[in-house]
Amino acid sequence: MKYLYRIYQLLVVLPVTVFATIVTATLVGIGTAIGDGHYWGYYPGKWWAKTIIRVSLLPVTVEGREHLEPNQSYVFVANHQGAFDIFLIYGFLHRNFKWMMKYQLGKIPFVGYACRKSHQIFVDKRGAGKVRATYEAARRTLEQGNLSVVVFPEGSRSFTGHMGTFKKGAFMLADELQLPVVPLTINGSFNVMPRTRDWHFMTWHPLRLTIHQAIYPVGQGTDNVQATMRQAYDSVMSGLEEEYQGFVENPDQ
Repeated sequence: MKYLYRIYQLLVVLPVTVFATIVTATLVGIGTAIGDGHYWGYYPGKWWAKTIIRVSLLPVTVEGREHLEPNQSYVFVANHQGAFDIFLIYGFLHRNFKWMMKYQLGKIPFVGYACRKSHQIFVDKRGAGKVRATYEAARRTLEQGNLSVVVFPEGSRSFTGHMGTFKKGAFMLADELQLPVVPLTINGSFNVMPRTRDWHFMTWHPLRLTIHQAIYPVGQGTDNVQATMRQAYDSVMSGLEEEYQGFVENPDQ
Protein backbone atom coordinates (compact mmCIF):
# COMPACT_ATOMS: atom_id res chain seq x y z
CA MET A 1 0.00 0.00 0.00
CA LYS A 2 2.87 2.40 0.71
CA TYR A 3 4.11 2.23 -2.87
CA LEU A 4 0.61 2.49 -4.34
CA TYR A 5 0.09 5.62 -2.27
CA ARG A 6 3.37 7.05 -3.61
CA ILE A 7 2.33 6.36 -7.20
CA TYR A 8 -1.01 8.05 -6.44
CA GLN A 9 0.85 11.09 -5.09
CA LEU A 10 2.88 11.40 -8.28
CA LEU A 11 -0.01 10.91 -10.67
CA VAL A 12 -2.82 12.67 -8.80
CA VAL A 13 -1.79 14.66 -5.73
CA LEU A 14 1.16 16.51 -7.26
CA PRO A 15 -0.57 17.76 -10.43
CA VAL A 16 -3.75 18.68 -8.53
CA THR A 17 -1.72 20.58 -5.95
CA VAL A 18 0.21 22.52 -8.59
CA PHE A 19 -2.95 23.34 -10.56
CA ALA A 20 -4.93 24.31 -7.45
CA THR A 21 -2.10 26.54 -6.22
CA ILE A 22 -1.90 28.44 -9.51
CA VAL A 23 -5.69 28.83 -9.74
CA THR A 24 -5.93 29.95 -6.10
CA ALA A 25 -3.15 32.52 -6.46
CA THR A 26 -4.83 33.88 -9.59
CA LEU A 27 -8.24 34.08 -7.90
CA VAL A 28 -6.78 35.85 -4.89
CA GLY A 29 -4.94 38.32 -7.09
CA ILE A 30 -7.99 39.17 -9.18
CA GLY A 31 -10.45 39.05 -6.30
CA THR A 32 -8.47 41.31 -3.99
CA ALA A 33 -7.97 43.81 -6.82
CA ILE A 34 -11.68 44.21 -7.60
CA GLY A 35 -13.54 43.03 -4.49
CA ASP A 36 -13.47 42.50 -0.75
CA GLY A 37 -9.89 41.64 0.20
CA HIS A 38 -10.96 39.87 3.37
CA TYR A 39 -13.30 37.56 1.45
CA TRP A 40 -10.89 36.81 -1.40
CA GLY A 41 -7.99 36.63 1.00
CA TYR A 42 -9.59 33.76 2.90
CA TYR A 43 -12.09 31.63 0.98
CA PRO A 44 -9.97 30.62 -2.04
CA GLY A 45 -7.20 29.63 0.36
CA LYS A 46 -9.64 27.65 2.48
CA TRP A 47 -10.81 25.59 -0.48
CA TRP A 48 -7.25 25.24 -1.77
CA ALA A 49 -6.16 23.74 1.55
CA LYS A 50 -9.22 21.51 1.85
CA THR A 51 -8.76 20.26 -1.73
CA ILE A 52 -5.14 19.28 -1.08
CA ILE A 53 -5.99 17.35 2.08
CA ARG A 54 -8.99 15.63 0.48
CA VAL A 55 -7.11 14.62 -2.67
CA SER A 56 -4.30 13.34 -0.42
CA LEU A 57 -6.88 10.99 1.18
CA LEU A 58 -6.01 12.19 4.68
CA PRO A 59 -8.92 11.87 7.16
CA VAL A 60 -9.52 14.94 9.34
CA THR A 61 -11.13 15.25 12.76
CA VAL A 62 -11.95 18.64 14.31
CA GLU A 63 -12.84 18.93 17.99
CA GLY A 64 -14.00 21.96 19.98
CA ARG A 65 -15.65 24.27 17.45
CA GLU A 66 -18.32 24.89 20.09
CA HIS A 67 -15.74 26.90 22.03
CA LEU A 68 -15.81 29.70 19.43
CA GLU A 69 -18.29 32.59 19.56
CA PRO A 70 -19.70 34.03 16.31
CA ASN A 71 -18.41 37.48 15.31
CA GLN A 72 -15.61 37.37 17.88
CA SER A 73 -12.01 38.10 16.90
CA TYR A 74 -9.37 35.78 18.33
CA VAL A 75 -5.64 35.30 18.41
CA PHE A 76 -5.23 31.60 17.57
CA VAL A 77 -1.97 29.97 18.70
CA ALA A 78 -0.97 26.47 17.54
CA ASN A 79 1.88 24.00 17.80
CA HIS A 80 3.86 23.65 14.58
CA GLN A 81 4.34 19.98 13.73
CA GLY A 82 4.83 20.12 9.98
CA ALA A 83 3.92 21.52 6.58
CA PHE A 84 0.37 20.15 6.72
CA ASP A 85 -0.43 22.39 9.70
CA ILE A 86 -1.16 25.10 7.12
CA PHE A 87 -3.64 22.99 5.17
CA LEU A 88 -5.34 21.71 8.33
CA ILE A 89 -5.93 25.13 9.86
CA TYR A 90 -6.74 26.92 6.60
CA GLY A 91 -9.15 24.27 5.45
CA PHE A 92 -10.86 23.23 8.65
CA LEU A 93 -10.76 25.97 11.31
CA HIS A 94 -13.71 27.68 9.56
CA ARG A 95 -12.87 31.21 10.74
CA ASN A 96 -11.84 34.14 8.58
CA PHE A 97 -8.31 35.00 9.64
CA LYS A 98 -4.92 36.30 8.59
CA TRP A 99 -1.69 34.37 8.98
CA MET A 100 1.29 35.79 10.79
CA MET A 101 4.13 34.18 8.84
CA LYS A 102 7.85 34.46 8.20
CA TYR A 103 8.63 37.14 5.63
CA GLN A 104 10.68 34.59 3.64
CA LEU A 105 7.45 32.83 2.65
CA GLY A 106 6.57 35.85 0.58
CA LYS A 107 9.26 34.78 -1.89
CA ILE A 108 7.58 31.45 -2.77
CA PRO A 109 6.20 31.57 -6.35
CA PHE A 110 2.41 32.03 -6.54
CA VAL A 111 1.98 31.45 -2.77
CA GLY A 112 3.95 34.55 -1.84
CA TYR A 113 2.06 36.63 -4.39
CA ALA A 114 -1.31 35.46 -3.06
CA CYS A 115 -0.25 36.14 0.53
CA ARG A 116 0.85 39.69 -0.27
CA LYS A 117 -2.33 40.48 -2.21
CA SER A 118 -4.55 39.11 0.56
CA HIS A 119 -2.75 41.15 3.24
CA GLN A 120 -1.37 38.28 5.26
CA ILE A 121 0.98 39.54 7.96
CA PHE A 122 4.67 38.89 7.37
CA VAL A 123 6.81 38.73 10.50
CA ASP A 124 10.09 40.50 9.85
CA LYS A 125 12.59 40.45 12.71
CA ARG A 126 15.38 42.29 10.90
CA GLY A 127 15.43 45.21 13.29
CA ALA A 128 13.17 46.87 15.86
CA GLY A 129 11.45 49.04 13.26
CA LYS A 130 10.39 46.06 11.16
CA VAL A 131 9.13 44.22 14.25
CA ARG A 132 7.00 47.22 15.19
CA ALA A 133 5.62 47.38 11.65
CA THR A 134 4.66 43.71 11.84
CA TYR A 135 2.58 44.17 14.95
CA GLU A 136 1.10 47.42 13.72
CA ALA A 137 -0.18 45.52 10.66
CA ALA A 138 -1.68 42.85 12.91
CA ARG A 139 -3.30 45.51 15.08
CA ARG A 140 -4.92 47.21 12.08
CA THR A 141 -6.29 43.87 10.88
CA LEU A 142 -7.81 42.87 14.20
CA GLU A 143 -9.31 46.29 14.87
CA GLN A 144 -11.49 45.89 11.76
CA GLY A 145 -13.60 43.35 13.65
CA ASN A 146 -14.74 39.78 12.90
CA LEU A 147 -11.23 38.88 11.76
CA SER A 148 -8.71 36.78 13.62
CA VAL A 149 -5.00 36.04 13.44
CA VAL A 150 -3.29 32.63 13.47
CA VAL A 151 0.21 32.40 14.92
CA PHE A 152 2.69 29.58 15.45
CA PRO A 153 4.35 30.95 18.62
CA GLU A 154 7.16 28.38 18.47
CA GLY A 155 8.34 30.29 15.41
CA SER A 156 9.38 27.25 13.39
CA ARG A 157 8.39 23.64 12.79
CA SER A 158 9.38 20.94 15.23
CA PHE A 159 12.18 18.52 14.35
CA THR A 160 10.70 15.83 16.61
CA GLY A 161 6.94 16.37 16.75
CA HIS A 162 7.30 17.64 20.32
CA MET A 163 6.69 21.25 21.33
CA GLY A 164 9.46 23.75 21.90
CA THR A 165 9.04 27.07 23.70
CA PHE A 166 6.48 29.77 22.94
CA LYS A 167 7.57 33.28 22.03
CA LYS A 168 5.52 36.05 23.59
CA GLY A 169 4.77 38.24 20.55
CA ALA A 170 1.28 36.85 19.86
CA PHE A 171 0.37 37.14 23.54
CA MET A 172 1.58 40.73 23.72
CA LEU A 173 -0.62 41.54 20.72
CA ALA A 174 -3.64 39.89 22.36
CA ASP A 175 -2.91 41.76 25.59
CA GLU A 176 -2.62 45.13 23.87
CA LEU A 177 -5.93 44.68 22.04
CA GLN A 178 -7.56 42.82 24.95
CA LEU A 179 -8.54 39.89 22.73
CA PRO A 180 -9.03 36.27 23.79
CA VAL A 181 -6.38 33.71 22.87
CA VAL A 182 -7.53 30.33 21.56
CA PRO A 183 -5.00 27.46 21.74
CA LEU A 184 -5.03 24.92 18.89
CA THR A 185 -3.46 21.47 19.04
CA ILE A 186 -2.40 19.78 15.82
CA ASN A 187 -1.84 16.03 15.69
CA GLY A 188 -0.75 13.94 12.71
CA SER A 189 1.00 16.58 10.62
CA PHE A 190 4.43 15.43 11.80
CA ASN A 191 3.58 11.87 10.80
CA VAL A 192 2.43 12.91 7.32
CA MET A 193 5.51 14.96 6.46
CA PRO A 194 8.06 15.82 9.14
CA ARG A 195 10.36 18.76 8.64
CA THR A 196 13.30 16.46 8.00
CA ARG A 197 11.48 15.02 4.95
CA ASP A 198 10.35 18.16 3.15
CA TRP A 199 9.65 17.57 -0.55
CA HIS A 200 9.58 13.80 0.01
CA PHE A 201 6.59 11.48 -0.29
CA MET A 202 3.81 11.83 2.25
CA THR A 203 2.98 9.09 4.72
CA TRP A 204 -0.72 8.39 5.13
CA HIS A 205 -1.87 9.38 8.62
CA PRO A 206 -5.05 10.90 10.10
CA LEU A 207 -5.02 14.59 11.05
CA ARG A 208 -6.69 16.07 14.10
CA LEU A 209 -7.30 19.71 15.05
CA THR A 210 -8.36 20.42 18.64
CA ILE A 211 -9.81 23.86 19.42
CA HIS A 212 -9.44 24.58 23.12
CA GLN A 213 -11.44 26.99 25.25
CA ALA A 214 -10.64 30.66 24.77
CA ILE A 215 -8.41 32.36 27.32
CA TYR A 216 -9.80 35.82 28.05
CA PRO A 217 -7.58 38.61 29.35
CA VAL A 218 -7.49 39.22 33.07
CA GLY A 219 -6.06 42.69 33.43
CA GLN A 220 -3.45 44.09 31.08
CA GLY A 221 0.32 44.07 31.09
CA THR A 222 3.21 41.71 31.74
CA ASP A 223 1.39 39.51 34.25
CA ASN A 224 -1.50 38.93 31.86
CA VAL A 225 0.88 38.15 28.98
CA GLN A 226 2.83 35.61 31.02
CA ALA A 227 -0.27 33.96 32.49
CA THR A 228 -1.97 33.68 29.11
CA MET A 229 1.15 32.23 27.50
CA ARG A 230 1.54 29.59 30.22
CA GLN A 231 -2.13 28.61 30.05
CA ALA A 232 -2.08 28.42 26.26
CA TYR A 233 1.07 26.29 26.28
CA ASP A 234 -0.44 23.86 28.78
CA SER A 235 -3.67 23.63 26.76
CA VAL A 236 -1.87 22.87 23.50
CA MET A 237 0.36 20.31 25.22
CA SER A 238 -2.63 18.59 26.81
CA GLY A 239 -4.09 17.79 23.40
CA LEU A 240 -0.99 16.15 21.94
CA GLU A 241 -0.78 12.43 21.37
CA GLU A 242 1.13 10.67 24.15
CA GLU A 243 4.19 9.99 21.99
CA TYR A 244 4.69 13.74 21.49
CA GLN A 245 4.03 14.85 25.06
CA GLY A 246 6.77 16.79 26.81
CA PHE A 247 9.08 19.65 25.91
CA VAL A 248 11.94 19.07 23.45
CA GLU A 249 14.21 21.98 22.58
CA ASN A 250 13.98 23.10 18.96
CA PRO A 251 17.49 24.09 17.82
CA ASP A 252 16.43 26.90 15.47
CA GLN A 253 13.95 28.67 17.72
